[in-house]
Amino acid sequence: MSSKTSKVILYNKLDRDTLIQHLNEESFSRKTLSFYKYMEIQIPQDFRDKLFRAFDTLNCFGRIYIAREGINAQMSIPGHNWSSFLELLQQWEDLKNIPLKIAIEDNGKSFFKLSIKVRKQIVADGLTMNDYDVTNVGKHLDANSWNDLLINEESIVVDMRNHYESEIGHFEGSILPQSETFREELPEVLSLLKGKENNPVLLYCTGGIRCEKTSAFLKHHGFHDVNQLHGGIIDYARQVNEKGIENKFRGKNFVFDERLGESISQDVISNCHQCGEPNDTHVNCANQGCNLLFIQCKDCQNKMAQTCSNECQKIINLPEDEQAVIRRKKGLEKKAKRHYRSNLFKK
Repeated sequence: MSSKTSKVILYNKLDRDTLIQHLNEESFSRKTLSFYKYMEIQIPQDFRDKLFRAFDTLNCFGRIYIAREGINAQMSIPGHNWSSFLELLQQWEDLKNIPLKIAIEDNGKSFFKLSIKVRKQIVADGLTMNDYDVTNVGKHLDANSWNDLLINEESIVVDMRNHYESEIGHFEGSILPQSETFREELPEVLSLLKGKENNPVLLYCTGGIRCEKTSAFLKHHGFHDVNQLHGGIIDYARQVNEKGIENKFRGKNFVFDERLGESISQDVISNCHQCGEPNDTHVNCANQGCNLLFIQCKDCQNKMAQTCSNECQKIINLPEDEQAVIRRKKGLEKKAKRHYRSNLFKK
């Protein structure tokens, strides 16, 4: 197959609404999972294309990032192809026996297409190779060991997720950085932990990938007792359910797919951003030019037509051509801000 032909067929061609319709018409169940691995990939594009062909054959959906440093994947697998999927992973030397984190709450609607992209990093962190050594990471803790260290008065627990993730669920007593990106969070955490280099540091995140990089980053900066929750919150919840371990996580675990969250405990620790009532349901603003991710209860969704403000509610009632003009203007503004921030960062 020529490279030109390869580029034409190795991606989805259908629009979002059609894909969602096809997903809803499926007569079989799906299983949601995630996995990652830091490894050297010589030619990421070739690896990406081979992976796309293999996963597409099994009708897998998901969002996968490939980089020279490894792979980061969140996927949805048809139940009848589950065994074939596992066999496929075993056939790839780099993916053989890779730990899989299976979703706790799964309605089978987590993804509606297969997207595999080549990036510079599998998690954008802004670090250079001189800022960490990925072979020198923290100690991986299972749920029991994690719970034991949580009650140690010397322990410092850090949530390595973004603020909108920790808002709906976290371990009590955690440091909750207010960053919007992992890139912003790393220097913030380093500053918050200054002077605590000899304390036990406990890191946790969704599936473990951000903690892997953070633990190496902290050890590089002189922290001696760095620990990370093995498999992240997803695997912690699995161990809690399967082994009868005490659940010390409160609330929901935010997930980066159509579900936007899965309940780890029955506690609701956050509030609707509009009326203030207890709620932990994330939605995206219905105004496509805004698309803000925020917490909104059912009553406010009905009242505000799932928009974040009166302005956005007015916009979605405009004719589509007028909405398109507003979106283009917003897009240019966002592009200018990104360009400004990029130049500022370089300075």
